[in-house]
Amino acid sequence: MAKTAWIFSYKLRKNVTKEEFIECTQKLHDEVISKAKGFLSWEHYLQDQTWTDFVLWETEEDAKNATTVGQGKEVTEKFYACIQMQTCRALISQLVKQY
Repeated sequence: MAKTAWIFSYKLRKNVTKEEFIECTQKLHDEVISKAKGFLSWEHYLQDQTWTDFVLWETEEDAKNATTVGQGKEVTEKFYACIQMQTCRALISQLVKQY
């Protein structure tokens, strides 16, 4: 099975600082995402006000299964409360070739 990525882009809510967001993300990573089967890494990128995240998984099945691991958890709700959800775009993409 090919490595698979969650690719998200979004903007933060106006009242959320970069530092607050990184703190929420770190907690979500530490308490939920990094413990999910097949998790490899999570990277943030920032251009102007648009964030792009690449979360890598061992397999497509792991990536799809992990979409529900944070449901109902306070740490997940705090993370999503930082984001302007109307700006959020998400893909689950399988690795084809790495150069």
